[in-house]
Amino acid sequence: MAGGSIQSGRDIITRRATQADAGAIARIYNQGIEDRIATFETRPRTAEDIDGWFDGVHPVVVAEQDGQVVGFASTSSYRPRECYAKIAEFSVYVAREHRGLGVGRQALMALIEESRKAGLHKLVSRIFPENVASRAACRAAGFREVGVYKAHGQLEGVWKDCVVVERLVGG
Repeated sequence: MAGGSIQSGRDIITRRATQADAGAIARIYNQGIEDRIATFETRPRTAEDIDGWFDGVHPVVVAEQDGQVVGFASTSSYRPRECYAKIAEFSVYVAREHRGLGVGRQALMALIEESRKAGLHKLVSRIFPENVASRAACRAAGFREVGVYKAHGQLEGVWKDCVVVERLVGG
C-alpha cells in the first residue's frame, strides 16, 4: 500500500512512507535531535541515513498536511536474536510547528496498523520521563508504561532515565 492514504483527521493525512520522504524525515528527526528531549542521538542525519530505514520489514509512516510531511513514525529492529524477530522498536517525531496538535498520535496509530499488516507482534520504545507529550500520545494509542530504566544512557554527559512503553499489535 506504499503511497496510499491510511488514516486522516484534522487535515492530517497519514500514509506509508517511501524513500522519497527521506529528506523530510531527516529534517524533522534533526529538530528532535537539536531539542534534546526525545533521543540520545546528537549527530544530525541526512536523507541517505534515513534511506537505510526502508528495509522492507519495518514500517515507516509519515503524516502530511497540505502535501508537506509534518511528522513521522518508524519501526526498527529490536534485537538481532530470532526470538525477537516480530518485535520492533518505534519512534515518533513531529515538526516543531506542528507539535501539540495530535500529529504524533495520528502517526503512531497509523504505524500500529502498518505494523500489524507487516506481521509484527509488539512495539516497544523508551521515552525520557520529561517528554510528557510523547508519553501522553503513547497512552492514547494504547501503550502501557512498563517501568523506568534508571540512568539508561548519557546525553551530553548527563545520565538520563527512560520510561519503557509497549503495546501488542499482532493477533
